[in-house]
Amino acid sequence: MTEPVSVLVVDDEPPIRRFLRTSLSAQGYRVVESETGGEALERLRNSRADVVVLDLGLPDMDGIEVIKAIRHNSSVPIIVLSSRNDEKGKVQALDLGADDYLTKPFGMEELIARIRTALRHRFQQLGERAAYRNGILCVDLVRRLVRVNNEEIKLSRKEYAILALLVAHAGKVLTHQFMLREAWNTPTDVQYLRIYIKQLRQKIEPDPQEPRYILTETGVGYRLHEPG
Repeated sequence: MTEPVSVLVVDDEPPIRRFLRTSLSAQGYRVVESETGGEALERLRNSRADVVVLDLGLPDMDGIEVIKAIRHNSSVPIIVLSSRNDEKGKVQALDLGADDYLTKPFGMEELIARIRTALRHRFQQLGERAAYRNGILCVDLVRRLVRVNNEEIKLSRKEYAILALLVAHAGKVLTHQFMLREAWNTPTDVQYLRIYIKQLRQKIEPDPQEPRYILTETGVGYRLHEPG
């Protein structure tokens, strides 16, 4: 029998832990709880966890330090829980290796969708993703082809580089700084990224004003929608 996915919930608020334990267990997940960063790191050293759901505001240490410690020797997916106005913390967490974030309050369906995406992305890291297909959009990374409604779309070198980056991390939030580093390799103003994202949307989105594929994470970066 396949073992259930193990989720380590790290949060110092008992009502949040109880809510997550009850809801995730009902979906078949195995839930392990920690109320401090130190306890969470100890659990990760001594037992298996497939996903970590981490609150940034912990009583013994900053959640950012917990992410640093985890990433020192583990690639386990990390989904950060943050307050609505903590954009700086979200960006810092993602830049340090967190896979995704949710803003409190959040819905359980959204959290489960993020867990599934984080697990899929981890499996894809074992080998290069060959293609992305979602509705009318198809991106073939092997042949470097982009099609919308089965018609080939011509992209500039930089537009393709940005889209390929999003495809390689489909479903995951990519911060502005991460995308600038990967696509430009030199210090570049984020406005250039916004210009290229706008151009990409004009070419691949059915309605560029209401994007379906390249989604904006306000104040943080962008995410390529991952079909469920």
